[in-house]
Amino acid sequence: MLFRGYLDFYEVDIEDPDAPRAFLAERIAKDESLVLLADVPEAGTVGFAQVYRGFSSLSLRTAWVLNDLYVAPEGRRTGAGRALLREVLRRAREAGVSGVQLETAYDNTVAQGLYEAEGFVREEFHVYFHDLG
Repeated sequence: MLFRGYLDFYEVDIEDPDAPRAFLAERIAKDESLVLLADVPEAGTVGFAQVYRGFSSLSLRTAWVLNDLYVAPEGRRTGAGRALLREVLRRAREAGVSGVQLETAYDNTVAQGLYEAEGFVREEFHVYFHDLG
């Protein structure tokens, strides 16, 4: 499963092998996220993007969070990631949202290069997370 590859990429260990599929199915069934897939000829579905809707108190409008963007090794360097990113941005413009926010690992320089090439600007603030288990 593609999502399993994403979890492995970020070294996330999930005990229940059915949990990722159930999680995604619930997000989609409840219309809590938008999931886009990338297909490459002869390789099939090689990537996905998942967007959550949020709100910006500063713009007083809806904002999107591109929470997940993953391309499996066999789909890298094919333009699949760029196509997913551009489709997210196209749909965001169409929906009239104020902007799209994302985060990536400090050492994921390939992704950072893609995001910056597509017009994303690196913000200068710290992100904090409090794990509640």
